[in-house]
This record gives sequence, structure tokens and C-alpha cells, in this order.
Amino acid sequence: MEIKKETLGTILNSDINFKRLYSAHLKLKTKIKDLNKTKFPTTKEAAQKKQHQKQKLILKDKMEVILSQS
Repeated sequence: MEIKKETLGTILNSDINFKRLYSAHLKLKTKIKDLNKTKFPTTKEAAQKKQHQKQKLILKDKMEVILSQS
């Protein structure tokens, strides 16, 4: 999903639902990045990472639906 900065700024200011989804997406992206730094993740950390990746994809799909309707 490639969004121009102007388009992103406009939709973030006009659509509360998109802004909420985008914020959650960024938080998950950060969590995944932090988990990737672990050289030898525990089973729990690996499971968390997988769950975060799934949630992030779900959020991305929801954001793409909103963008396609705009």
C-alpha cells in the first residue's frame, strides 16, 4: 500500500476510523520491529510476533478498503 503524503494527511484529518486503524498499524509495526531485534526469541515471543503480523495485515486490509471507497 503506497499512499502519497498529501492523501495520507487528508484522510487522517477527515476519517477518525482510518486514523485509529493507522495508529494501531504503526504500533504493531514498532512491536514487530522490536521483536525482530531478538536474536533468539522465546516461543512466546515468536507467537506474539506472528499474532502481531496477522493483526497488522488485517488493519492494512481495512485501511485499503477505506482508501478504495474514498
